[in-house]
Amino acid sequence: MEVLSSRVLLHPRDRERSTAFYRDVLGLAIHREFRGGTVFVLGGGFLEVSGESGVGPSAATAVWLQVRDLAATAHLLVERGVEVLREPRREPWGLEEMWIADPDGLRLVIVEVPADHPLRADKRPTPEEPGQ
Repeated sequence: MEVLSSRVLLHPRDRERSTAFYRDVLGLAIHREFRGGTVFVLGGGFLEVSGESGVGPSAATAVWLQVRDLAATAHLLVERGVEVLREPRREPWGLEEMWIADPDGLRLVIVEVPADHPLRADKRPTPEEPGQ
């Protein structure tokens, strides 16, 4: 299977409220809007907030969002009234993480990958210099 694009589909309890959260509170860029929904840019993928559902999210599901500066992001989110479920901290696996939730309780894991973390290491061989 060749995946050309990806999108998380979110059918919230209140679409207007969730759209406002992702747009105005998190500040996600809008990829496109259509009648009944909004698609936000999530780095290399997308988040579609569309329709409505009478049920909340599963506790077994979370959305992982990598940011450049977790401390600055945490400060901004608190200023915007976001409840922090778990304060920023270094996890045993080496990532800096904090947890928040969207209006329906979907857990959002906000992550900074430290410069010395293996996720940042480029394991590709270094190309030889020209003429060598």
